[in-house]
Amino acid sequence: MTVCAIEPPSAGGADGVPRAGCAITADGAYAARLARDGDSWFPERWTLDGPEPYAVPLPGNQPEEPGTEVQPMGDGRVLIHRLVELRHAFALLYPTGPGTGELPLGAVECPEPGTRLTLLPPAPGGVRAYALAVGPRSSVVWLVAGGAFGPERLAEVPGRCSGGVWLDGAGRLLALDRELGGHTKTVVLDLERGEISPLLQITEGSVDRLLLADPDSGLLLISSDAPSPGQERLGWGVLGSTLPVRFPECLRVPECVVTPFAIQPEQVLVPENCAVGLRIDGAFGTWVGTWRPAERRVRHLPAPEGWLAGAGVWTREGLLRLPYATEEVPCGVAALTAPVEPVPESGAERVPEHVPPAAEPEPAVRTATRPVPLQQAPLGRLVTN
Repeated sequence: MTVCAIEPPSAGGADGVPRAGCAITADGAYAARLARDGDSWFPERWTLDGPEPYAVPLPGNQPEEPGTEVQPMGDGRVLIHRLVELRHAFALLYPTGPGTGELPLGAVECPEPGTRLTLLPPAPGGVRAYALAVGPRSSVVWLVAGGAFGPERLAEVPGRCSGGVWLDGAGRLLALDRELGGHTKTVVLDLERGEISPLLQITEGSVDRLLLADPDSGLLLISSDAPSPGQERLGWGVLGSTLPVRFPECLRVPECVVTPFAIQPEQVLVPENCAVGLRIDGAFGTWVGTWRPAERRVRHLPAPEGWLAGAGVWTREGLLRLPYATEEVPCGVAALTAPVEPVPESGAERVPEHVPPAAEPEPAVRTATRPVPLQQAPLGRLVTN
């Protein structure tokens, strides 16, 4: 029998995007991670929506393997994904006084050689959880928690898929980056109907991926090599907008990997004012960037010590909350603000010494009025600086 592979907690995804240090529910109430005690790994749940954050360890009868995945649910339980005797087993963990309770949910087997199975990002509502099994020729989306009778095979998508971004607040529309016929484009899977439709195609031959989306404002963070063939760049667009995708020069940090990880919610009708949290990885370490499309430049900030890199949530007021863990503070949340006031175009910005200055700002953004599918945004009007 052939087994799906799973990755250790620190590994990057198949698209090279760094994985976050923990998973956080869509509403920011709970987080979960695989914590380490010496050479042993165990699940840990964090409560983030109270007066003070606190962690609850959820160790099982034996240490977990490094590739074990965990994900918080909306009710505070933690979904765990283990490889057990050639099967992918799923269970819900919860604290029971001094011990850990465990509710088995069933298992998934992958018959095709070379298939990889991983959890998809936490779904809105926190009631259901999904996994993606990527095989040589097709990908399968599984409902692994929240169903009536254990893991349920929902839909098969031709091609090799990666990523996974929720486009609505109901957890129905899932965007996946699909590699098919030598081209990578983003498609949308309607989980209720099982229908697949195109979302993002800037040019026929470009590599286009959707990295992040905010259902409230429609702001999308995109990776594509359309403006610079062979070199992927970060851009932004608005779902249903007549404006083209834009690729600001300020999002290019030489010799660094820039990964968006959080968008400010509840900014309805003003996507250009949404604050975006960026993880920046370079030769000198990892730090935090904040950016708004309307501000035209990135603000570089030191990451808190022990940051669970790539994890964080925005509040509607513009506060970026970053979970961190150190020996002195095993469960902490640092708060960074993203000022709204305009940045002078000629003013100097305080950034780490190893970060190059931002390039020239891009033209102001106009709000569209006529909805149009994103894949029809004309590249001829593309603004790149």
